[in-house]
Amino acid sequence: MKINNLLISAGFIAAAGMTADAVTPNAAQLKNADSDVILHAWSWSFDNIARNMKKIADAGYDYVQTSPAQACYVGEGGGLALFSDENSAEKGKWYYYYQPTDWTIGNYILGDRDAFRNMCDSAYKYNVKVIVDVLPNHTAIDHKAVLPGLDNAVGGHKNLFHANGFSPIRDYNDRLQCTTGEMGGLPDVNTENPDFQKYYLQYVNDLINLGARGFRYDTAKHIGLPSDPLDPKVEEAGLSNDFWDVATGRKPVHGLWMMMPDSVYIYGEVLQDKNVKETEYAEYMDQTASGYGHVLRHVLETGDTRVEDLTNWQHPVDPLHLVTWVESHDTYCNAHESAGLTDDQIRTGWVFLAARNGGRPLFYSRPAGSTRQNYWGNNKAGEAGNDEFRHPEVVAVNHFRAAMSGKPEKLFFTDNGAVAEVARGDAGAALVNFSAKEQKIKLDTTLPDGEYADAVSGTRFSVKKSKVEGKLAPLTTYILYSI
Repeated sequence: MKINNLLISAGFIAAAGMTADAVTPNAAQLKNADSDVILHAWSWSFDNIARNMKKIADAGYDYVQTSPAQACYVGEGGGLALFSDENSAEKGKWYYYYQPTDWTIGNYILGDRDAFRNMCDSAYKYNVKVIVDVLPNHTAIDHKAVLPGLDNAVGGHKNLFHANGFSPIRDYNDRLQCTTGEMGGLPDVNTENPDFQKYYLQYVNDLINLGARGFRYDTAKHIGLPSDPLDPKVEEAGLSNDFWDVATGRKPVHGLWMMMPDSVYIYGEVLQDKNVKETEYAEYMDQTASGYGHVLRHVLETGDTRVEDLTNWQHPVDPLHLVTWVESHDTYCNAHESAGLTDDQIRTGWVFLAARNGGRPLFYSRPAGSTRQNYWGNNKAGEAGNDEFRHPEVVAVNHFRAAMSGKPEKLFFTDNGAVAEVARGDAGAALVNFSAKEQKIKLDTTLPDGEYADAVSGTRFSVKKSKVEGKLAPLTTYILYSI
């Protein structure tokens, strides 16, 4: 067999040709589920996303996810630092855009409505879809900063919040507290109020009109499901926990329907814990696989696949309905749980994750200039992140994932736990060295016998009698094709 170092073009994405099943109401939840990848352009301005759209497309991303686009709390005089403390010369906090003050498009951190429209136009040009981070669960901590338009839409400020909306959650496994209480100082919105639902849905439809084709629901597990207990205000008004029916296009509110539900991809941040109703959330949306991310990071920290079971997705929902990641903006920014991992380690984990045929992987773009000593890097909100999202190994596995759509996977690991292989039928394989040492392997594979060359470096591997042999550099990955 001749050496094959084929690189698949960004436009080659196999169509899944599937329709929605009883678990997922929207066709977009299954379409290309085993080939898509998402770039989380965290804190990039709309203008910077637009400027980089060709690079995003060429790197093999099908979706680009923005940070929250709605009007938000203006803190510290409108400073644009990603993070500041009392000793910082530049002021600002990245999380102010997670504190809504109105449901209108545009804020001082990411850009205005015209910038959002231009970004979506650019995405359409390059066949990339835009996912917007939305967060109807709460308002700004300073709830008096809520703008008159939102208050008026719900018939007054007091109607905006649950009866328990200012009572801090003390037990996150108590579903009434979890879905109606104040989280981290953020007052809990009465998402069951039909007037709020209509006002919020107008925002969603406006985003869709301008070109958005997906939504990531922040703190989704804090918005009640039909089986959850009712907030006293909701019960007194004779209402039900129907927010998700409205938000996913299953029912209208005051005569208003969600636009194009079958063309919009929706997933929710449903962080895993005890008493989280993953299977019921799955009736409405895909979910984040936070447990699997934790397991993968532990492997990266140790360089040993034996410390965790990487074959188990750690979730009761079919992996085709999971958004997976090595790290998220929360694991990087909040407690810095993942921020100590090097870019090499993150990249190694990404190749393993994206090569698999489950999940819909999301690549988190770290701040430009960031190091393991300086997590915030250049510390400027709105700027594009570092270039890791288009590192050659990342690009190679993004295209590999698209090319392997529909191919079954089989995982193999070396006895010392240092190397993993993701084999996709007899069409290709990804080799991943999780360790910081060179590894010489002779590992089981489903590849046909022959000679192969890595799609990035040209490093050669041979397959004889269903064993792949070769050397892997420390924290390096290799993509092999037989097609």
